[in-house]
Amino acid sequence: MSNEKTIKSALISVFSKDGLEPIIKKLNELGVTMYSTGGTQAFINDLGIDVVPVEDVTSYPSILGGRVKTLHPKVFGGILNRQDNEQDVAELAEFEIPQIDLVIVDLYPFEDTVASGASEQDIIEKIDIGGISLIRAAAKNYKDVVCVSSVNEYASFLELISEQNGTLSLEQRKDFARKSFNVSSHYDSAIFNYFNQNDEDTVLKISEQNGHVLRYGENPHQRGFFFGKFDEIFTKLHGKELSYNNLLDVDAAVNLINEFKGDKPTFAILKHNNACGVAQRDTLSEAYTDALAGDPVSAFGGVLISNTEIDLATAEDIHTLFCEVVIAPSFSAEALELLKGKKNRILLILHDIEMPKTSVRSCLNGVLVQDTNNITDRLEDLSKATNNNPTDSELNDLIFASKICKHTKSNTIVLVKGGQLCASGTGQTSRVDALNQAIHKAQSFNFDLKGAVMASDAFFPFPDCVEIAKNAGITAVIQPGGSIKDQLSIDYCNDNNVSMVFTGTRHFKH
Repeated sequence: MSNEKTIKSALISVFSKDGLEPIIKKLNELGVTMYSTGGTQAFINDLGIDVVPVEDVTSYPSILGGRVKTLHPKVFGGILNRQDNEQDVAELAEFEIPQIDLVIVDLYPFEDTVASGASEQDIIEKIDIGGISLIRAAAKNYKDVVCVSSVNEYASFLELISEQNGTLSLEQRKDFARKSFNVSSHYDSAIFNYFNQNDEDTVLKISEQNGHVLRYGENPHQRGFFFGKFDEIFTKLHGKELSYNNLLDVDAAVNLINEFKGDKPTFAILKHNNACGVAQRDTLSEAYTDALAGDPVSAFGGVLISNTEIDLATAEDIHTLFCEVVIAPSFSAEALELLKGKKNRILLILHDIEMPKTSVRSCLNGVLVQDTNNITDRLEDLSKATNNNPTDSELNDLIFASKICKHTKSNTIVLVKGGQLCASGTGQTSRVDALNQAIHKAQSFNFDLKGAVMASDAFFPFPDCVEIAKNAGITAVIQPGGSIKDQLSIDYCNDNNVSMVFTGTRHFKH
């Protein structure tokens, strides 16, 4: 078999006609015989170009409302025959089956139809049968057939046939086959996931078409890629390309700030996926100032995020800090102009969309999948554990601390006072170590912990943490509860005038 294949015949059946006209004209110029159906056939005729109706080949009309047009042995025989197989060639002649060298197919827009909120009936009708079958057949037989399976490949295909006089090499045909199987597998995954919305099957099918090559991964010697629809979540206004580490921090920032959606102005500063500063105030400028005070050292090079529009006063303060990314629902015109003054600073508008309901991460030679932690501790969820109750201001701080704790690496302890993160202990192997780290950090930035509150992502197995907290000035504690030795911590709090509430929900974040 020759490595090269000159296209002499083509079957063309597409949903969208965008970009098709120059290909049709070039194929006609090259003397290619074209076969087609329905709307595509009419499109070619309107260009004044001859086209053979598929019905003339099959002797069958399009039936069942267009559901069956190309599903016929004379069509698939023309595609699947092996030109180096004498029996195949003989059968083509015996049954008067035309050889088909090129298949151009554009599938029904199933995903777009689902996304539009269409009815189930309309969605089902957008499950392509003939088109997907043509793609699989043509791609399978790439040694003899060129398969162009998407409008995204029209330009490159047109360039090749123009430069190479309608002839493609085996390597080029195989590359089109590779792209075709990508199209077909993604299409099938989308259909399965539509039918499996309630996760009846413990099956994971992920197919992301929007891949973006990053500068590198976590470190310069690692390759990095992002697969996802970034523009659905953000509008990028300014700055350099986001890195792998930027994206991880941005993800952490968005999930944290979503806890404060609709609240009064809240500002958070994150570094290495953890909050190093969070504050809630009457004005955003005040919230930023107090968030920065939580750890002005770690804030250098961090990711900043707000739950409300960034105004000029806040932007003026931000502008003096070196930071990688600034995120907000919007920016005032003056604030945006000022913040654009640093050419590499990334500015993102956060859209109000629902985040994914599941999280996926690699593990060993497979993946781990879990429901997103969508429980936010609320005042009505709290149960009193001690004899004395927290004050109203302490309750507000406890909920504030719990929201931050939920989004901080375990083991973690979070210290809050007056709607401001004083410090947190993050990612420690011991909860006592996490607490000591938080106290030391708060004191190093001159926070007075008298009257502060403490949040823990998991229960206390011993009373040592509440004792250390009490000695540091902390007066109220929020934790899940559930230890067989809860009573030891409760007794200590009762004896030392510390209030404690249970949430009943653990917030590990590994």
